[in-house]
Amino acid sequence: MSKRPQQEFSFNGNGWTRASADRGPDAEFEAPEDHQPMLDGPGPLRGLMDYNFLAYASYVICDRAIPDIEDGLKPVQRRIMHSLHDKDDGRFIKVANIVGHCMQYHPHGDASIADALVNLTNKRYLIEGQGNFGNIFTGDRAAASRYIECRLTDMARNEIFNNDLTHFVPSYDGRNKEPVTLPCKLPLLLMLGAEGIAVGLSTRIFSHNFVELIEAQIAILQKKKFAVLPDFVQGGLMDVSDLNDGNGRIRLRACIEQRKNNRLVVTELPYGQTTESLTSSIEDAVRKKKVPVRTINDFTAEKVEIELVLSPGTKAPSAMKALYAFTSCETAATGRMVVIHNGRPIDTTVSEVLRQNTDQLVSLLKQELELKRDRLLDDFHRKTLVQIFIENRIYKKIEECKTYAAVRKAVKDGLAPFRDQLRRDVTGDDIEMLLAIRIRRISRFDIDKNQKDIEAILEELEVVKKHLKRLVPYAVKYLKGLIKTYGDQYPRRTKIDTFKNIEVRELTAKELQLNHDQENGYIGHGIKGDPLLQCSSYDKIFLAWSTGAYKVVSPPEKLFVDKTLLMCEKVDRERVLTVVYTLDQFTYMKRFKVGGTIMNKDYHCAPEGSEVIFMQEGTPETIYVKYKPAKGQRIHQQSFHPGDIPVKGAKARGNQMTAKAIARIAAEKPRWWSNGKDAPRGRMI
Repeated sequence: MSKRPQQEFSFNGNGWTRASADRGPDAEFEAPEDHQPMLDGPGPLRGLMDYNFLAYASYVICDRAIPDIEDGLKPVQRRIMHSLHDKDDGRFIKVANIVGHCMQYHPHGDASIADALVNLTNKRYLIEGQGNFGNIFTGDRAAASRYIECRLTDMARNEIFNNDLTHFVPSYDGRNKEPVTLPCKLPLLLMLGAEGIAVGLSTRIFSHNFVELIEAQIAILQKKKFAVLPDFVQGGLMDVSDLNDGNGRIRLRACIEQRKNNRLVVTELPYGQTTESLTSSIEDAVRKKKVPVRTINDFTAEKVEIELVLSPGTKAPSAMKALYAFTSCETAATGRMVVIHNGRPIDTTVSEVLRQNTDQLVSLLKQELELKRDRLLDDFHRKTLVQIFIENRIYKKIEECKTYAAVRKAVKDGLAPFRDQLRRDVTGDDIEMLLAIRIRRISRFDIDKNQKDIEAILEELEVVKKHLKRLVPYAVKYLKGLIKTYGDQYPRRTKIDTFKNIEVRELTAKELQLNHDQENGYIGHGIKGDPLLQCSSYDKIFLAWSTGAYKVVSPPEKLFVDKTLLMCEKVDRERVLTVVYTLDQFTYMKRFKVGGTIMNKDYHCAPEGSEVIFMQEGTPETIYVKYKPAKGQRIHQQSFHPGDIPVKGAKARGNQMTAKAIARIAAEKPRWWSNGKDAPRGRMI
């Protein structure tokens, strides 16, 4: 079979080009001299991949997953709020209509919009819902968006929108305008909290109490110390010992009340749990016999109520400890505050966010006052112009003008003598406004009423100027007004506490009963036999055989150990074991520590071929040995003192005791020991 003609390739900066030149069937392909493999340096495909990956990562971080520090919202949430503001008339609107309207701005599907809207509604602050928006306690989902309605809360309507201060950009398809951020005067990021997973980073910001955040902002303005702690809608208990200004770990517990008739009732859930997940974890713990609960009844509706009927003879305090130790009644959550600031993700803290939000609040209040001042000046200017125009009959001067330019000039010249009564020069728009006045208005013009309106404008203008000079007190007054208006609606729900660590081993010390079936050679907590020991499922068990082998295992349900098992005890790596074994007609003694071991790995404390005849924890004061009878044997029994030899490693050979055959050995003086006979103290070498 002939080979295909070889092709010559060259790189032109945009890609590889191929020239059809037949170099013969036996010719070998030679790469161009300027060819560089992609792995050796940048190439067109690598550049394309790098660019696309960075663009995608930047999009996910900035436009989907991470909230902005300025208004505390992710892009989909901001578009939902903007859509609600667009269609707000004070009445409830079908969620499906808001979802459809929001799709003008949001490049993704309706499901993501509906889910985000339901989530915002359940956080209470911004959206008021009507209908089934799910249940944050049970985890039940909301009804379809065509069946439920929503509208802005008064707080959202009044405190986070101002079109005059909002910067708008074209939407994804260029047909509409959407806000970059909303001019929010609330610390919304910390009020709502947030969770998001982006490319290479994630964020978890705990929600905080509204009143406490506002009080902290007042403290910032007054240059006082402040501290705020998380607060969750579910309530529960919280230990913030390991929380560092919004970053770090918090421990959370359910609120459990003790009732009559040996019952416990869960009344509040820890953050991140639902009644379904909590009861599931309790059922699992009951199956494993870790929690003494006989019956679980979930009566949750508007409030959490999970009734736990305890097993007979169980004390409520110990049952509560078991629930916190082995179920989701106690959980932990780790906070990491990553937010978008000036278009970039940054790590931050609660204090930094609050200070940033407070600076933003003062800036927005200043801009609003300046807008109001300019508006009042325009009103004053307009009313003064109208009064001058009508009171001095300047409109009479345009009756003989033959051109429109002459009309405008006549009005401007007529107003010139009254320039000192105005706050600024007369513009063309002012003249157009005067020329648009109808004769009916001129005939009914009330000079006294107009003068009172002007005086009211001047009084309000002085107040605005006063606030502009003293922005900090004005901001403090504004914040106190927020607490007075909305504070009663948002009391703290999560209680602060310090949890004592529950010793799981103490709770489960007698959880399992290990038995020994000597006839068949099994041990375990799932078999019948002679009781060996009671232990916890968290314990480690030391097993040793007469061959000198030993290993560490978890409490087994059923484990074959044959009939040579010598020891079965809980592991204590610092405990000293005393071992006596025979090898090649010699008997040795040694002391060693178990130390660190790998679970289920076989170890040996005596050489291969040895037989362990004595093993005991600790160091006996005396070991009594009786030898087998032998011809010409003068010494028939001896006592040895293990404390005379040092503690060695498990692999050490040990010290030689004797070459005589041993008949019996014991750590306490036995009945077979003859007190009247000579029993010299044994020496070990």
